[in-house]
Amino acid sequence: MSLFRKKPLAVLLKEVSSSENGFKRTLSAGALVSLGIGAIIGAGLFVRTAAAAAQNAGPSVTIGFIVAALGCALAGLCYAELSSSIPVSGSAYTFTYATMGEMLAWVIGWDLILEYAVGAATVGIAWSEYLNNLLVEVLHLSPVPYEWCHSPFQVSKEGIRGIINLPALFIVTVISLLLMRGIKESAFFNNIIVIIKVSIVLLVIFLGWSFISEANHTPYIPEATTYIDHQGVSYNFGGILGILGAAGTVFFAFIGFDAVSTAAQETKNPAKAMPIGIIGSLLICTLLYVLFSHVLTGLVPVEFFRDPDKGGEASVVAAIQEAMPTYGWLSKSITIAILAGFSSVILVLLMGQSRVFYSMSKDGLLPKAFSDLHPKFQTPVKGNAIILILVALFAAFVPGDVVGHMTSIGTLFAFMLVCGAVIILRKREPDLERKFKTPLVPFIPILGILTCGAMIFGLGKENWIRLFIWLILGFIVYFGYSIRHSKLNKKRGA
Repeated sequence: MSLFRKKPLAVLLKEVSSSENGFKRTLSAGALVSLGIGAIIGAGLFVRTAAAAAQNAGPSVTIGFIVAALGCALAGLCYAELSSSIPVSGSAYTFTYATMGEMLAWVIGWDLILEYAVGAATVGIAWSEYLNNLLVEVLHLSPVPYEWCHSPFQVSKEGIRGIINLPALFIVTVISLLLMRGIKESAFFNNIIVIIKVSIVLLVIFLGWSFISEANHTPYIPEATTYIDHQGVSYNFGGILGILGAAGTVFFAFIGFDAVSTAAQETKNPAKAMPIGIIGSLLICTLLYVLFSHVLTGLVPVEFFRDPDKGGEASVVAAIQEAMPTYGWLSKSITIAILAGFSSVILVLLMGQSRVFYSMSKDGLLPKAFSDLHPKFQTPVKGNAIILILVALFAAFVPGDVVGHMTSIGTLFAFMLVCGAVIILRKREPDLERKFKTPLVPFIPILGILTCGAMIFGLGKENWIRLFIWLILGFIVYFGYSIRHSKLNKKRGA
């Protein structure tokens, strides 16, 4: 029995040609770009921008976005090559299985739960918070009572203890049911949401541009100092360290673009469409992020975002109300855009999780239920239902801040392994047909590994401990179930 048996590339490519027994190929390159935008543009744009400006970089948060995008782009180029050469569901898990062996593939599959399932639950909890903002500020209705929109581990200032987060449970359930219905329907729903939130982002950019004050952008890169917030937490502000700190903060706004690669088996002509979907969505979102952050930091001074009564989740709304009082409708639209953005992020993350579990189940590392496709909808309905239960329980009963930066660690670790997989596959399979090639190999993948590794290093020891505990739980499952049911080990008589 070998822990590092690799899944033969011929087997993977055979799975691609056997699509009549698997998913329907309905997604075009445009649909993949839309899915990528749906995953990337969420609350990160509306929340992280103000936080990074206040704590780290001021107006130069735009440069922080570019640095974070560079790290994602390096990994994205590697994703594009692998997903066009091995267009099979499973994303980083599948690529790792073909290049580094079963145990590391299990580790990354288990690790991706942090990005997809836990990430979807966390976004569901945030969706619940913004729903109350919509009810009160936009619709002028009563909010959902505290006890019915918070977990039992949370207590309000008035001493009210939460019971269950019903709005989070609701949105996760609705999105899961939509995914069970079919990828085509899910993509259509995502397209509508993408149109709504991109339109509002563009409105903020175009309408807000004339309200930019040059004084708020002077100096564009503040002098290096230390900023201490109202809670006593210190940050490197300004200079190079401030920009790097901002890059680490806004990196979360890019999480999810890699979920596009999990839909490879549902894509028409994936060899061409996958690179377009991955790189295209990254480029579009980076451009929107830079322009949006340039406008936002030009509307009000950095001290505005440091005000605890104006900063936080509603800081973008507050900035628009302060600098653009004649556009009150736009500030209300931001809330709608954020709710729409959350919904599409949940959609793509849940889709990514079910496709990773589908591939792991096909390999025998998870129970067969995760790879059973519905005879009519051709979706992993049973797997979606199991994931729904797990994610819904987390969203309904666990506070959103419990997982902290674990989602980011899972994502960055996946990026590093994908970059390494490109180098290994180039040496092991030099004659493999590659519709898209990562340029400057091995320089680009190595740079991607170093960039992502640096961001992981900056996440702190506490998050490393949490990740270590999570991986220990994963090894218990692997050695208790997966290794004994692995089809690859059984086939080779292990």
